[in-house]
Order: sequence, then C-alpha cells, then structure tokens
Amino acid sequence: MPTPQELEAKLWKALKSDRTVMLGVDGVEDGHSRPLTAFVEGESGPIWFFIGKPNAIVDGLSESRRAIAAFSSKGHDLFASIQGNLSLSRDRAVIDRLWNPFIAAWFEGKDDPKLVLLRFDPERAEVWLNESSLLAGVKMLLGIDPKRDAEDKVADLDLR
Repeated sequence: MPTPQELEAKLWKALKSDRTVMLGVDGVEDGHSRPLTAFVEGESGPIWFFIGKPNAIVDGLSESRRAIAAFSSKGHDLFASIQGNLSLSRDRAVIDRLWNPFIAAWFEGKDDPKLVLLRFDPERAEVWLNESSLLAGVKMLLGIDPKRDAEDKVADLDLR
C-alpha cells in the first residue's frame, strides 16, 4: 500500500523515463490533446516541451493557460492526469541544456523560427497504479474485493 509520497516519486520516475504525454490546453480546440515529449527538470518539474509552429497550442498561448497532461507509463502500470499552467518560454539556456539529436531531427537548429519552447508548471495530479490484471483476477477468485484493493493505489497529489 504505497503512500502519496511514494506514488508521487513513482510518477516522476516514470515520466522522466517514458516521457510521452497527451497535452491539452483549456480553451484551445476544446482541450484537444496532442502527444508531446516531456522533459522533466529537477525532482518535480517544470516540464518542458519543444513544439513547432504553426500549432494551435502555440497560437492559443498569448498568456499562461491551464493545461492537462495525460500520462501512461510504457508498462501501463501507472497512469496520471496532471494539471497545471502552460506558458511560452524563450529561455535559451533551457533550449541549450535540453537540446539533443531527437529534438534536432524536427528543427533546423536551435534558432529555427518554427521552434517554440513550452513550460508546464504542474500543480496537481491524480495518479493510479495498475497492478497486474492477472493478479487482480486471482484475488477475485480468492474472494478479495478488487475495489478495496484499488483504493490503495490512487492518490490526488499536490505537486506544488
């Protein structure tokens, strides 16, 4: 039975490892989300995204907006819905620090006019652990209520 702190640690570890989130912005295309690669700095953010223009997310960010990132770890053992503020950034030091061959493949260099850096400052997350469905099936066969077992694997976290 993990504590909220353990679930938060698992979230950050999985996000740093697996990186792909579905990012949607409040008020932009009805929150339509897009897959983006997340770059987590520090122990708990901010989370950075490199994105190209033209793009509805960029066009809708004249100022900071509420956003949500939906995340599923590659092994589908952890899921999260992360809420926070998304803003445009022009921080060249961050671009230099995070630049890598995978980002470079999408742009004509660090000065590409189509390159946009987004900063996501997470505030809250709901995190779900998903233990093996086989294990859940065995527990049900043994008469263990799966709902009670699942209650211990969900947490609403304050990420600030």
